[in-house]
Amino acid sequence: MSKIKMGILGAGDIAKLMAETISKMDNVDTYAIAARDLERAEKFSKEYGFEKAYGSYEEMLKDESLDFVYIATPHSHHYEHAIMCLNHGKHVLCEKAFTSNAKQAEEVLKLAESKGLLITEAIWTRYMPMSKTLNEVIESGVIGKVTSLNVNLSYPITHKARIMDPELAGGALLDLGVYTLNFAAMVFGDKIKSISSAAIKTETGVDAQNSITICFEDGKMAVLNSSILAISDRQGVINGDKGYIVVENINNYEKISVFSLEREEIAVYDAPKQITGYEYEVEAAIQAIENKEIECPQMPHKETLRIMEIMDSLRYEWGVIYPFEQIYR
Repeated sequence: MSKIKMGILGAGDIAKLMAETISKMDNVDTYAIAARDLERAEKFSKEYGFEKAYGSYEEMLKDESLDFVYIATPHSHHYEHAIMCLNHGKHVLCEKAFTSNAKQAEEVLKLAESKGLLITEAIWTRYMPMSKTLNEVIESGVIGKVTSLNVNLSYPITHKARIMDPELAGGALLDLGVYTLNFAAMVFGDKIKSISSAAIKTETGVDAQNSITICFEDGKMAVLNSSILAISDRQGVINGDKGYIVVENINNYEKISVFSLEREEIAVYDAPKQITGYEYEVEAAIQAIENKEIECPQMPHKETLRIMEIMDSLRYEWGVIYPFEQIYR
């Protein structure tokens, strides 16, 4: 297959990171950018070397040369924009959280299936080589029988409107907690026995910080924390009866350190050199498109839906219900 013609829907900060990434990838043509106004799109296009700039999303999607779209808008708009992309026959890489709730996710996935188009969630940590490395280290038995993990991800980001606004599906969970949930899923799997949680809400009614404890059927336990109020070390710690593993930055793995029973560092695995880390999800999506698949093995549709259902359930318990939705349990 020749270079895939890729477009970005939305021109915010996350779109800039993706543009920086694909501009340095050999198998991607930085083809089109769409913003809510043409001037913004043209400025973005000049900065990152896009071939086409569009002042509306629909206008870009009508371009028959466009193959593949990255959705970089707030979570609250992912459902609408994914439906729009699929109805125009475009393959989709949709930024996390995939949608605002599981009902929306289910509808999007069914539409993609009916049209035979790829759609995959851009939870970038799922696609990174270090995710595989981490599981290989655990499976090697170097830290013995694994019993628990602790993970946290927090940034002081209350100044960002999309984070605080319920209309934009704001809060810590969909923006940061989604990474902690995916980390636990990648390491411990999906056989959950029970989940308990607590959250503190902002004055606007979204979750400011949360703590989630997951008990798995095999006796393992995961404790997950995320917050929009403070900075944290972003570490994931996996505990075994012969040692433990520390993952630096669960939001973009930097290194994996292995410690013995005596708490001595016995091995270190550094992340491979990368453009930004976004290239892995793009490569996976391109591979799936070439194979005529509608999902990526790194983030199967059923897993996207399962994580969305967990987040729905948590928000329901906390009373975080967005104005535009109804919670379906």
